Amino acid sequence: MFHPPPRTPSGLFPSGGSTRPSYREPNPVTGAGVAIGAVVTFAWLLLFGLVGRDAAGYAWWTLLAGGLAWAAAAVLVRHGDRGVATGVAIVTAGGWSIAAAIVALGWAQTGDWPLW
Repeated sequence: MFHPPPRTPSGLFPSGGSTRPSYREPNPVTGAGVAIGAVVTFAWLLLFGLVGRDAAGYAWWTLLAGGLAWAAAAVLVRHGDRGVATGVAIVTAGGWSIAAAIVALGWAQTGDWPLW
């Protein structure tokens, strides 16, 4: 009697133990981590933004605070919680966008570049 050769599984359905190693993320990104990073960065940018006395001061302080926040996020990505780093990066980008909009609005109203 003829028996067809066994077929190799496609991998769509698991067929027992795998011979390949399985790796798990040591620091998975969680929603709580992203939220904590976002809230702390919002407070950080707010405190630095309040130091500026005018639109130009606000923009420069926000740029500085965002640069420091992104440096902290880079360290967190490499050695800490990537979720917190994600929250930091998202809120920093939003803060820089607001500062850029304020500078552009001042430039459009006065015709003079406000940062110099």
